Amino acid sequence: MYILSTSIPNDLFQAAYFIFMKYAPLFIFGAKNTLIIALSSTLIGLVIGLGVGIIKTLPISSSDPLIKRLFIRFIRLITSIYVEIFRGTPMMVQAVFIYYSLNGLFSSSRILAGIFIVSINTGAYMAEIIRSGIQSLDNGQNEAARSLGMSNFQTMVFVVLPQAIRNAFPAIGNEFVVNIKDTSVLTVIGISELFFQANSIAGSIYKFKETFFVAAAVYLFLTYSTTLVLKYIERKMNMTGYDGPSSSTTPLITAHFKGETS
Repeated sequence: MYILSTSIPNDLFQAAYFIFMKYAPLFIFGAKNTLIIALSSTLIGLVIGLGVGIIKTLPISSSDPLIKRLFIRFIRLITSIYVEIFRGTPMMVQAVFIYYSLNGLFSSSRILAGIFIVSINTGAYMAEIIRSGIQSLDNGQNEAARSLGMSNFQTMVFVVLPQAIRNAFPAIGNEFVVNIKDTSVLTVIGISELFFQANSIAGSIYKFKETFFVAAAVYLFLTYSTTLVLKYIERKMNMTGYDGPSSSTTPLITAHFKGETS
């Protein structure tokens, strides 16, 4: 076992081991904040993406009232602008602009600022993931659900979204992995995530190569562990997958909605 000394070794791996052992609490603190921001932002971004994705797939019929058609087109335009802005600009630029524009809202916690910034950025990507997941489904699913007496809302919640989310789960999980790495840009607004901590340590001991080697190893551990968990969840979802109304579920669904309307 390597014994810590007062001087940092010259060998890369020994130096990395020395730095990690000496500054482990700082690396762990940064990794914890990274995971908190990444997980919270992915979940919030998924909720935003669900809302925007549903709006972008709302059907417009020529038989609908003019006001309804104009309203749907208007909110589609707003959501399209939102998606294009946050997908078309770097998150680092978004972080600086949003943080200093809304600094008064986040004066008590920079972590909340980071969650807010990453959430609205993730929501734009999630919206396109959910939209493509919804549009990938056979239109016969909607027709079958409507034939059972379901409304558009009930069809979306009970038939379309469960399948769309399952189909899009790999892309949703990938967004979580990407967010673990992308939280590093939040160092520009002083959030103490993993990259910020590594940068602080490297600046104090003047060992940049060795310190960021440790940071890279920690990031790799976080992303690889997350990928394994997501693959396990995906396998479970495929084993117990939901493929829409079937001959065995149709009587139960029909009875449920007939009971609601009676």
